[in-house]
Amino acid sequence: MSFCPELLQKITEIIDLHVRPSLNVDGGDIDIVSLDGKVLSVKLKGACNGCPCAANTLKYNVQDTLNKMLLEDLIVVSV
Repeated sequence: MSFCPELLQKITEIIDLHVRPSLNVDGGDIDIVSLDGKVLSVKLKGACNGCPCAANTLKYNVQDTLNKMLLEDLIVVSV
């Protein structure tokens, strides 16, 4: 699948509105690193970096939110 700037823009908007605020409350943040097909690579920062709950945050906050709001088969990975 080729790179789609419109898809990346929608992902960014959803993360900014629905994911980032909950991470910020706990002292964390997230950066989008890349989008390759339907695999979104992100980097957790701040308190989220190295947190024992980081895997759950990726699965149940970031990926589930994007799956429900945009693409149900999008996969989010940490880099």
